[in-house]
Amino acid sequence: MILGRNNLRFRGGAVLSIIAALFASQPAESHAVLKETSPVANSTVAGPEVPIQLKFSTRIDATRSKLQLLLPDNTTAPLAVDKQASPDTLSSKASGLKPGAYKIQWQVLAADGHITRGEIPFKVAGS
Repeated sequence: MILGRNNLRFRGGAVLSIIAALFASQPAESHAVLKETSPVANSTVAGPEVPIQLKFSTRIDATRSKLQLLLPDNTTAPLAVDKQASPDTLSSKASGLKPGAYKIQWQVLAADGHITRGEIPFKVAGS
């Protein structure tokens, strides 16, 4: 009987270990990772109108996300976020840009509830 109980405990522990390993290997929702951008980071684009598109690795909440443009004089201007065409993408447009160095500053709320932020530097070419 004692041997039987120890054997049952061992089997129960092994089963629990297997179940725990299976749950640990399931993919969890991840933070929003920026996958594609337009303009591309460190690129030079023609102005004065610059379409902006940011594609992420997961769904994002556009209503709780924000975009702004860091101008060459280090001031910022908000960018209106367009209606989402895809749940993983933010779009906008910067208008009236003169030649110089700019940065798109973004902050998004991902489906997992985490906020992610970053910057995309680019230049507008002179005529």
